[in-house]
Amino acid sequence: MSLRIEDTFQISQLISGWIHRDLGEWTRLRELFHSDGVIEVTWFEGLFSDFVEGSIRMGASRIKTKHLIGTPVVTFNGDRAFVETNAVIVGQNLELGLGCETHNRFIDTAEKRNGVWKLVKRQSVYDMGSFTFPLGLVEVDRSIVAKYPAEYAALAYLLEKSGFPVKRVFATRGSDLEKSMKAEVNLWLNAA
Repeated sequence: MSLRIEDTFQISQLISGWIHRDLGEWTRLRELFHSDGVIEVTWFEGLFSDFVEGSIRMGASRIKTKHLIGTPVVTFNGDRAFVETNAVIVGQNLELGLGCETHNRFIDTAEKRNGVWKLVKRQSVYDMGSFTFPLGLVEVDRSIVAKYPAEYAALAYLLEKSGFPVKRVFATRGSDLEKSMKAEVNLWLNAA
């Protein structure tokens, strides 16, 4: 068994590099993905380069977010890797007096091209979430909350109320969507 310590370190740096999004370090954020990289998360689906532009808009809006990133688990096949990482998304919009805490797992694929590891695709599985009330209790519209799976309803509500609507259902822990996502990742990994 090869430990692939250097490769694991480089991929871990990509995953922890998500701090650049929280800090508004857009040039450094762009360096995490290959140029054809894509991302699918609650409020955005598409090319990673477009996600960065959307993140710039979000950074200038009323909603503020922070990501607490765990240690990634990496599975290699040649110059490809499947990476699964626990994370916590903390968000708040003080104008609404509302926040959320959502536990998720990033499901990433990474590839070494021309000797450099970068991310190819990022998806998310949502495990659980709840509202927070930074300025005291406020009413939430239960009809909007009910549109989303409980695992990320608080995050989706906060995003929608802040002008970043969630447009489809995303994977939750143990869901068929999670199973099909991981099956697709494994097919990609084993096609190396």
